[in-house]
Amino acid sequence: MTDPQVALSMLGIFIILVFLGFPIAFTLMAMGIGFGYYAFYDPNRMWRAFNRLDEDAGLWESVNLWVQGFFNNRIFDLFVNQTFTVMSNEVLTAIPLFLFMGYIVERANIVDRLFTTLNIAAKGMPGSMGIAALITCALFATATGIVGAVVTLMGLLALPAMLKARYNTSFAAGIICAGGTLGILIPPSIMLIVYAASSGVSIVRLYAAALYPSLVLVGLYLAYIIGRSIIQPSFAPKPTKEEVPDMPWGKLLWLLFTSLVPLAFLILAVLGSILFGLATPTEAASIGALGGIILAIAYRAMTFERLRESVYLTVRTTAMVCWLFVGSYTFSSVFSYLGGEHLISEFVMGFDLTPFQFLIMAQLIIFLLGWPLEWSEIIIIFVPIFLPLLPLFGIDPLFFGILVALNLQTSFLTPPMAMSAYYLKGIAPPEVQLSHIFKGVMPFLLMVFIAMALMYQFPALVFSLPEALYGR
Repeated sequence: MTDPQVALSMLGIFIILVFLGFPIAFTLMAMGIGFGYYAFYDPNRMWRAFNRLDEDAGLWESVNLWVQGFFNNRIFDLFVNQTFTVMSNEVLTAIPLFLFMGYIVERANIVDRLFTTLNIAAKGMPGSMGIAALITCALFATATGIVGAVVTLMGLLALPAMLKARYNTSFAAGIICAGGTLGILIPPSIMLIVYAASSGVSIVRLYAAALYPSLVLVGLYLAYIIGRSIIQPSFAPKPTKEEVPDMPWGKLLWLLFTSLVPLAFLILAVLGSILFGLATPTEAASIGALGGIILAIAYRAMTFERLRESVYLTVRTTAMVCWLFVGSYTFSSVFSYLGGEHLISEFVMGFDLTPFQFLIMAQLIIFLLGWPLEWSEIIIIFVPIFLPLLPLFGIDPLFFGILVALNLQTSFLTPPMAMSAYYLKGIAPPEVQLSHIFKGVMPFLLMVFIAMALMYQFPALVFSLPEALYGR
């Protein structure tokens, strides 16, 4: 076999092992080292010490030299260097801080107050409880960026309330699942940090570029909720006074001030300081983490046990991301050295695609990969395969990254591997079937595709804000 054929075999074996359920990070590292040993195998370099071995040398000295020669393969140097590169990457430093902020906010009992207040404030609108649930999801997802946490917490809080208010089961479940996935798109998104580290695109420009598309998607979700509630009132009955009592404006404004303003201020302070160049993402994330602690103390929700849980979950998630990067960097370096990247480039260029056709093909592949894989694995492992092709088609990696972030919304919503649906099913009442949840998320999937089409048609949605703030 030629080296490029070995590289393709390497990629094929990896995909098979992923479907068999092997841990992805360790599979990447093992395959990178294993195939890298073959790629960098050089007997003259590895066992040259044998040339200096005395004739009367003992067995132990010979075995010791052989072992040293076995590990004198450049793949081990590459693995150590890639590990050091990942662990010293300043862009990735923001991940544990944003995660810690999210876990602290999750445990600060802010969400239940926020949902209750928004539900009262929006009670005169069609689908008021659905609107309140989606806006709460969007704000909470922005603060945490952790899909499972948002869907689970909102499923415990908002879903029973909507079912009690006689909402259609599928409609209510779809709102929770769709709203919970927004955290991987809306800045300050951890997914965009990971993409920035993989692609070399400025995280600040990515955050600015993601702002308008995320608002468009939230707007489409809200339009669907309101429109469906008007067309089919039985899906979202108007609340009775017993369910949502009348409240004086003064008291309502106070509730909004104490529940919405602190969280919104925290989010805007973190995001604004990044966008306007007042702080780096890492510095802003550290302020956000401190702000999360202050909020938890202010709401009298800070305990040592909650702090310990937040630290533990932060460390566990950060370690997973870092080792995924180490494995991916090692795997991709060996894959490229064997000629696999060049072979894929030639294969794709052989189709003579237009830039639009290439984007459609790439997004279709990422859409399909979203069924068996997490977003982090897609961004770290497979998106770098497309990145070298972007200049060949004249596609800006900034635009491609936002398009991927929109596309990855579907990975949490598309049956049969819709993780948001499984998160919700795990904590939903027994009468909520998985088929109800799958049925409910399908219209929101259509909204995602409409948002992607709008991005294709109007690229200014992505480029206008970064160019206005930072120039071309």
